[in-house]
Amino acid sequence: MSLKIAAERWPKSPSERVEEPLVVVKEYDEERHKVAIEKLERLCEVGQRGKPSLVTDLIGDPICRIRHFQLHVMLVAEYGEEGEVVGVIRGCVKTVTRGNSVYVKLAYILGLRVSPQHRRFGIGTKLVEHLEEWCKQKEAKYAYMATDCTNEPSVNLFTKKCGYLKFRTLTMLVQPVHAHYKPISSSVAVLHLPPRLAGSMYNHMFANSEFYPRDIDLILSNKLNLGTFMAIPKKYLSKCDPKSGILPPSFAILSVWNTKEVFKLQVKGVSPLAHACCVGTRLLDECMPWLRLPSFPDVFRPFGVYFMYGLHMEGKCGSHLMKSLCGFVHNMARDDGGCGAIVAELGHRDPVRDAVPHWTKFSWAEDMWCIKNLETAKQDIPDKCGPPDNWFTSRSSSPVIFVDPRDF
Repeated sequence: MSLKIAAERWPKSPSERVEEPLVVVKEYDEERHKVAIEKLERLCEVGQRGKPSLVTDLIGDPICRIRHFQLHVMLVAEYGEEGEVVGVIRGCVKTVTRGNSVYVKLAYILGLRVSPQHRRFGIGTKLVEHLEEWCKQKEAKYAYMATDCTNEPSVNLFTKKCGYLKFRTLTMLVQPVHAHYKPISSSVAVLHLPPRLAGSMYNHMFANSEFYPRDIDLILSNKLNLGTFMAIPKKYLSKCDPKSGILPPSFAILSVWNTKEVFKLQVKGVSPLAHACCVGTRLLDECMPWLRLPSFPDVFRPFGVYFMYGLHMEGKCGSHLMKSLCGFVHNMARDDGGCGAIVAELGHRDPVRDAVPHWTKFSWAEDMWCIKNLETAKQDIPDKCGPPDNWFTSRSSSPVIFVDPRDF
């Protein structure tokens, strides 16, 4: 599969317009493209000069972020006669809820990169368009992408050139992993639920949410899933039987995804003074863990992340139990030497959001999700037959957005 497009430079004078060699969009071939894509990723990781930047190491696997979807593809843009790799994009198709137990086939677009030297030629737009065609062939009705709301080039590309609409904003909550353990109340019991039971409970809890994946059983049984855990008051331990549907009046539940086996993160560009201060807090915490100082993990070397998903709580003690559960996950990460942070992503209206411990400085409040209806030319015209089909313009009846850990 390939698509040829003409890339043009646009000098100050239109009469000086010079046509460049053709760009060909192809499906990723590991033997041919792997090394070039790794080089392209490094070129695109350079942040603003003089400011810290967070870079991603895909650990030698360019399709690691989409590998665990049953339907996935990566497209590569080749430039000129020598086939220089100047752009890449990834995508997958899955079936999710759009609220009220209604399922829809949805495409997720991610990992768009264009070489700094070849931007403004329309390559990014063509990669998106070509990926959308692949998604339509897989019968996806909608496509969405996620980006930091401050990433203006990405937001403008999708909303102004590709017809996407700003849809939902989520909060990314980040908790650094300290050198000391988090205390867990002696009145709280943490249960490890088997995947089948966890899936059954999630099917009930998230039926009316948005973006809940139909293949949750595959996620929960994946080797990257470290388990589903439930926190309950210890006094109800003898009376609680999740297998029979007998739950205490208050409980909290979540699952943990091990992204450190998929990719590593690293902070670069920090001043020597800031670096020394961060290292100092870590050393002090390691020497005197009983002080429980809010130490800063070693993020200046590649580190992994635990992603918490499927967060849900009920009852008057739900918030306390959720905080205990997050502490339990923190201690899991603390025992894993390669893990530097635990992360959760939640909708602005999700009641769980206020119960998740995090550092405000390292969290961000607006992760922008943009969506597009792949079946209609004009998205501002709702369907006139049957129930309203304008998911992208509606306000969800549920405050919960289920974030697929494979999307992270």
